[in-house]
Amino acid sequence: MVSISEPTSASDQVVRLLALDLFDLLLDPPINILPKDGSAHYHGVVFSEEETEHYLQSLLAEIEWKSDEAIVFNKRIVTRRKVAWYADQPFDYTYSKVTRTALPWTSNLIDLKNKIEEVSGETFNSCLLNLYHSGEEGMSWHSDSEKQLKRNGAIASVSLGAERQFCFKHKQTKETHCSVLQHGSLLVMKGVTQTHWMHRLPPTKKVKQSRVNLTFRTIVAQ
Repeated sequence: MVSISEPTSASDQVVRLLALDLFDLLLDPPINILPKDGSAHYHGVVFSEEETEHYLQSLLAEIEWKSDEAIVFNKRIVTRRKVAWYADQPFDYTYSKVTRTALPWTSNLIDLKNKIEEVSGETFNSCLLNLYHSGEEGMSWHSDSEKQLKRNGAIASVSLGAERQFCFKHKQTKETHCSVLQHGSLLVMKGVTQTHWMHRLPPTKKVKQSRVNLTFRTIVAQ
């Protein structure tokens, strides 16, 4: 609990108002950035600055990053963007017509999963990680609707590193909604979101720093 005494001067009053604004912000519930047909709750920053930097540097060093692959018109495409797939079990996960087998959790990934489950109230058994070396690497429009995923299950997206714009586009109306995802922030998509919305990470030449994105998911029994 934060205790704020009565202001005794104009400067004290300004400090008190700023403290109240910050306290109110911390108590605010997550914001649903979608207007209809699903939910994408943005929790804001959920880690301390020290935790965020620790996890970013640790994941860059210890994760078994590999270039992502996709089959497009019967040709194998290899991306500059790196990916990794971890889970409770060696689950197979197929997207872009390429199958990946999960690696066992690292201690840092377990810590992150526990924290995200505590904040979101959801549970997860797997995590897909993406490493974008700069703003020039992005992700095209898509939905996370593969048959291996729990139907209408929650997907928790953690952003570490460079702040990037993240966009949604409605599949029927084509309306778009974009938000900037902060370093150390959490976005939770669930319900019918993947049925009605696509999302993407647009590339930009303005961002020079790297970004690690973790998407915690639930794979159904195989």
